[in-house]
Amino acid sequence: MSEPGAEYAHAVSVEGLRFGYTAGEEILSIDALVIEPTQRVFLYGPSGCGKSTLLSMIGGVLVPQDGRVSVLGQDLSAMKGSGRDRVRADHLGIIFQQFNLVPYLSVVDNVCLPCRYSRRRLQRAESDDGTVEASAARLLSELGIDDRLRARRSTELSVGQQQRVAAARALIGRPELIIADEPTSSLDADRRRDFVSLLLTECDSANSTVIFVSHDQSLASHFDEAIDLRAINRAERDSDAA
Repeated sequence: MSEPGAEYAHAVSVEGLRFGYTAGEEILSIDALVIEPTQRVFLYGPSGCGKSTLLSMIGGVLVPQDGRVSVLGQDLSAMKGSGRDRVRADHLGIIFQQFNLVPYLSVVDNVCLPCRYSRRRLQRAESDDGTVEASAARLLSELGIDDRLRARRSTELSVGQQQRVAAARALIGRPELIIADEPTSSLDADRRRDFVSLLLTECDSANSTVIFVSHDQSLASHFDEAIDLRAINRAERDSDAA
């Protein structure tokens, strides 16, 4: 498998995607979707419209029954699971809705975790800051997590603090693509805006492409482009018309 490099034309390219979890079911039917390198994209739509399923396709967790999903020039649809796992570990930073921090690890160890599974991200972190721990500390500081919190377990933090730790974990090692799946759903409006601003500032520093999913359209102004999944998903339109 070739390594993504600066020459890839699109950060994400979806062509003729068709997917359903069961026979005869169609949750996604997307003819085309293109996201450019370093672009900030806000993807929105109501619950159940296929947002998380599409992110699972872009992350290589799921593969379409038909069509093609390419990330950083790599055709995930044509890869075996191990190849998709490697692309995800090396090149994607993911912020989950429930954060998925490891409860028995310290804050710093949670942030360093991706570098245990990706030599590429480990080398980038060390190149940036000397050690992976120093890189984690810098990101945590920039995201508002001070020294006294870093040795604590994630379960000892507030929801807002856990969210920032999850963001630092996604950002460590400068992955080319950041995927955020409803990461602000448990925060009030002011904290949502603050978090999005911090996240995008860090992504700008790393030249990362961003796909941010939310049902809160008030956040759309922070992004280069807002996409209503219902507008590009023919399965959703056909369901509404039935």
